[in-house]
Amino acid sequence: MFKNSIALVAVLGLAVTACGDDGGGTSTDESSATTAETTADTTSEVTGEPIKLMTVTTLNANGPTYENIAITANLAADFINSNGGINGRPIEVEVCDEQFDPAIAAGCARQAVESGAVSVVGSFTYFAEAIVPVIAESNITWFGFCCSITPSELSNPYSFPLGNQPMYAVGEVKRAVEDGCVNINAVIVDGGEAVFRPPMENAMKAYGREFGEVVLTPAVSQDFSADVARATNGADCIVTVMSETPYLTWNTAWAQAETDVKLYGIQGNLNAISAKGAEEATDGSIIAGMYPDIMTAPWDDYRAALDAAGIDQEANDFNSLGGMGTWAGYMAFAQIASGIEGEVTALSFFEAANNTSNLDLGGMVPVLDFTQEWTDGIPGYNRLFNRSVVFSQLENGKVVPLDNNFVDVSDLALGVLQD
Repeated sequence: MFKNSIALVAVLGLAVTACGDDGGGTSTDESSATTAETTADTTSEVTGEPIKLMTVTTLNANGPTYENIAITANLAADFINSNGGINGRPIEVEVCDEQFDPAIAAGCARQAVESGAVSVVGSFTYFAEAIVPVIAESNITWFGFCCSITPSELSNPYSFPLGNQPMYAVGEVKRAVEDGCVNINAVIVDGGEAVFRPPMENAMKAYGREFGEVVLTPAVSQDFSADVARATNGADCIVTVMSETPYLTWNTAWAQAETDVKLYGIQGNLNAISAKGAEEATDGSIIAGMYPDIMTAPWDDYRAALDAAGIDQEANDFNSLGGMGTWAGYMAFAQIASGIEGEVTALSFFEAANNTSNLDLGGMVPVLDFTQEWTDGIPGYNRLFNRSVVFSQLENGKVVPLDNNFVDVSDLALGVLQD
């Protein structure tokens, strides 16, 4: 049942640690799809029947977990409710822990239907293929998530992603060429080749070039010395697609190689955590991503909410696709739902989202038009509304934004040189 989705999902952490914590979670005896039930408190300013929302992610598993998504979903709900809710009505959030199990993920979908959820917002799971078709039958949207990695997320009309995966990899190529790189090699996590390699190679072809070498690396940490040697051979720059944990050991090998080759990587993965201990070697590395850095103006309210709640921002990466993606998803939901005249239901929200042509989140993402699918783009990626990237770099082991300018790489992903 999940063969095709896992083939796409095998990006294994390209969304994983880009979404946050890549550490092992604690196991649990609970198998209910409604674990991690955290509900946002409402204030006296909001009244009436709550508008029920759900966020699905992994919280208890022997693998990647995303506490930052759960934390952010509830902070976002508190923020929305403290600012009047949805036309005076509170929102109520249930975080469903799918425990890295497709059967439990399917249970989350059934729970969303049974509980009368209006939408499933700001989620990340490897098993969206077990969720999206189920909730769509009840007009429930899979809304405002960062990372499209399954067929349904990329094509189902009830899917409304805010993120741009895999466009950030195309952005790496663009930036490398514009930085003057001549001989470019690529490093892609094993399993992610089908998703990332074609648009990356299309971008190279648009510039009249080819990768000198494409190195496929394991999705787990290991001694990457041989891979670094192969990737840097004959190159002046390499573009990379891997998750945070492999980057940790990759950067160790990178530092040991004492190479002058310039490194390009992806947001939330090539970061301060993975650069620790290799600060000098990774200094100046370029990061392509979906969202402007958390320290920029679009995220002022998000940072304030984290600070006010006393959240330990060292324990979880909130400057990440999962953290910022979930906050953006909830802000987008509130903006659209607040414009609905009459009852806010799953169907009325789907219709409102489907007719939204000017979603403006103040720079969290580009202004998006949900009425225009990418029908002339990569086949099967028609729901990829955001195809723009933004750049940061590592300076002394810290991520520093280069600017807030979104760069559309739609044409490059198709092999067409942009003006």
